[in-house]
Amino acid sequence: MRTASNRYFLCLVLVLCYATGFSQDMNYTQYFATPIYYNPAFTGLTPGLRARFDFRDQWPQLPVDFKSYYFSADIGDRNLPGAGGIGILVASDNPGLGMINNLTLGLTLSVRIPITSTLTSQLGIKAAMVQRRINWNDMVFSGQLDEKYGAIYSTSFIPPDASKRTVPDFAVGGILQYANPDGNVTGNMGVAIDHLFKPDVSFLSTQEARIPSKLVIHGDVVIATAPVSYSGSSHSNSDPLKINVGAIYQNQNAMNVFQVGLNLVKYNLYLGSWYRSTLTGPSPNNILAVLAGYRYAFAENMSVRFMYSYDIQVSGALQGTGGAHEISLVLDLESISLFRNSGGRGGYMMPNSRSRRNASYMECSDF
Repeated sequence: MRTASNRYFLCLVLVLCYATGFSQDMNYTQYFATPIYYNPAFTGLTPGLRARFDFRDQWPQLPVDFKSYYFSADIGDRNLPGAGGIGILVASDNPGLGMINNLTLGLTLSVRIPITSTLTSQLGIKAAMVQRRINWNDMVFSGQLDEKYGAIYSTSFIPPDASKRTVPDFAVGGILQYANPDGNVTGNMGVAIDHLFKPDVSFLSTQEARIPSKLVIHGDVVIATAPVSYSGSSHSNSDPLKINVGAIYQNQNAMNVFQVGLNLVKYNLYLGSWYRSTLTGPSPNNILAVLAGYRYAFAENMSVRFMYSYDIQVSGALQGTGGAHEISLVLDLESISLFRNSGGRGGYMMPNSRSRRNASYMECSDF
């Protein structure tokens, strides 16, 4: 029973630290599949509707593995002056064997500001509600534990009345987007600040547990080995090889996380490798991630992409935790719009690269 006692004690320590102290946001290896999570300026960065799903199972070999779920949908429409896009996001995670549950519901908006024929910018904002819940009844305290038989004693702990906390949360960000005239070199770089006002999510009225502000700096470049069409969305076997090189840096509560790597796509197949380091403390945690995926095109401007990645813990205190599994699904409908050029109702537009270019100042095809 010693194993069970250790497990209960570990759960208690993690939950108490998470509930009353500072914490960091969940980090996704496939950050390019969850862009609005990191920077609201990604909302509507490319035309059409995109729905993104992501599931992450972190440290599966521990009894307190962290599972997180992410969904977002955003639409970009250039038929209104200055229009960038509008989107929604839902994020949920349950650290501590489900004793704490976090839920974020957010709305994102962006504004597009053209600079030159090959360079444009977007500014975005996120307004969200963050709800944190705790199940006091599932907590096990050290006084309840017997060395031989485990949790057999009762506790005198009286749970606080508060088991749920809901607070507003805000983020802002900006992106510069580039595309060369041939369309075979595109890229973006941006910066964002999340948790602007450090919302307090403490369950105890006598203490504070503020979510630290998070700084995000990111950039990536997509290079095609041959010129591509404007839409760049058919993804047929004749498409050129595309190379995506990217990096993202995060700073939150004195923790610095840096990730760099590349993805390749050809014949609708994705392969990639990414390296991530915490860059904090005497023994930083270093992770090597490998990923693979496939994109299936329903039509010229309709596709779905599935991608799987696995984090390998190569050094640091978290070796032996089982790394992390991550699965993403991206549904891409590039011909969906909110408004038409004539001012009528939006809907599905027949693919027409020329009309789409006239409706927008400058676009980059997505990876």
